[in-house]
Amino acid sequence: MTEAMEAEFDTVAEWTAQVAEELGPDYHVPAGCRGSGSPPALDWLIDRMGLAAGATLLDSGAGVGGPAAYAARSRPLRPVLVEPETGACRAAKKLFDFPVVCAAGAALPVVDSSFDAAWSLGVLCTTPDQLGLLEELRRVVRPGGPIGLLVFVAHRDAANDAMDGNHFPSPDRLRELVTRAGLRVEHSLGTSDLPAIADTWNERIDAVTKALSDRHGHTEAWQLAERQSSKIGRLLGDGSLTGELLVLRHA
Repeated sequence: MTEAMEAEFDTVAEWTAQVAEELGPDYHVPAGCRGSGSPPALDWLIDRMGLAAGATLLDSGAGVGGPAAYAARSRPLRPVLVEPETGACRAAKKLFDFPVVCAAGAALPVVDSSFDAAWSLGVLCTTPDQLGLLEELRRVVRPGGPIGLLVFVAHRDAANDAMDGNHFPSPDRLRELVTRAGLRVEHSLGTSDLPAIADTWNERIDAVTKALSDRHGHTEAWQLAERQSSKIGRLLGDGSLTGELLVLRHA
């Protein structure tokens, strides 16, 4: 993981939890979802995955834990978070108090077929062992259970050239990885086809971001993380990258 990624997923993650706690409970989930999921994307996944009340949900590469918390507020699920960065683990535990395990997505410390469902949001492109990550998700989800993904897909070589440490798959490569992992695509949707995000959500995200910038904008960690985020925004804006939502099941 590059220095910019470590800043975003470790140092800034802990700062995010501190700011969210100070702003209040209404800001916890939006803060925890910064860069990893929006309500329309999460609603689409929750619906298409058919997550039932009481189901166990593994969030691989959970970050600060906002998406899992959003899902648990939508219906009574039992999330377990796996996240390789210790700062994000501490932040998730502080904000949401779900079980959190510090581990990599390509080596999950979980027994076979132990979860009803799993998802991994914006994580595949941050690891070179993409097949390993998908194979691990397949291994830990019970046969027939759904696996949700948010993947940033490259449509031009410039996307990977511009982002040190990222490994954006092409559309063909993503399909190949899914097949090699013993999975099949049941549902898919480009994030550009999702409904607009509610103003209230965006306002809360903006408040968290402003508080972080006011407090930590002078630090190298914040500047690195913001540059990383801005680059991805530009690549999405010019079509070099697209966000793709997938629901997978065992082939």
